Amino acid sequence: MKADAIEAAFRAACHAELAALKVGNVHRHSAGHGMEVVHFEKAAAAAAPFLATPGVRVGTRIEEAVAASLKATGLNANLGIVLLCAPLAAAAERAGPLRENLAAVLDDLDLNDAQAAFRGIAAANPGGLGRHGEHDVAAPASIGLKTAMALAAERDRVARQYVTGYADIFDIGLPRYAELCGAEPEARTEAVHLAFMAAFPDSHIARKFGLETAEGVQAEAAELAACVDFRAPATTRHPALGAFDASLKERGLNPGTSADLTVATLFAASLAASRLTP
Repeated sequence: MKADAIEAAFRAACHAELAALKVGNVHRHSAGHGMEVVHFEKAAAAAAPFLATPGVRVGTRIEEAVAASLKATGLNANLGIVLLCAPLAAAAERAGPLRENLAAVLDDLDLNDAQAAFRGIAAANPGGLGRHGEHDVAAPASIGLKTAMALAAERDRVARQYVTGYADIFDIGLPRYAELCGAEPEARTEAVHLAFMAAFPDSHIARKFGLETAEGVQAEAAELAACVDFRAPATTRHPALGAFDASLKERGLNPGTSADLTVATLFAASLAASRLTP
């Protein structure tokens, strides 16, 4: 897959995620947490060419995309998205099934990838991601990137993808997205996001407010997911989603990891679909 197509797929995934009413997150229906849609649009535009640069190592893609996003917005708008999408972009350059290519990319991650990624993570200053004893992102990496992510996998769902071959994306996100084929694009995105929130405690909430709070939000999300018809028009599904969205924002609860996984799902769906197009 060519670089311009990968870049376009990434931008489209970011814009599609912002168009949907993703409860608790920033979207075109509601700002939140001191951020606006424009911050994420600028970050996506800035990061896209660096994520899609052909032949570049994953760590370099991460570092350069994060640096460009920070320069464009002045804040950490997309670190989790970049961490998830950089390996997918590298995998998309290879011929063959996306999931198999991704596994090969992850297995090939080395110390140089870790050093570059650590610099990007430290610059974004996400408040705890990647910190584990002596393997702190504020210091030069001494282990490979996949090994470093394994150390953080129990407390961070983005890191977990690196050691599970993106199991959440391929086993939760993409099946839910495919299940709603024919529904409104925004509804498919909303359903994927809520599916992630209902499947496990959001690690962004857990890091900031504790596991018990994150588990409470997970239970609320599961209850809502069971009663929203995502094949119905927005006028039918948005009142319940909007009420939960407002409630989460009033409590300062941002399911940011679920949003990052949603962007990665949309990006992976686009990349996989391109392989089926003659």
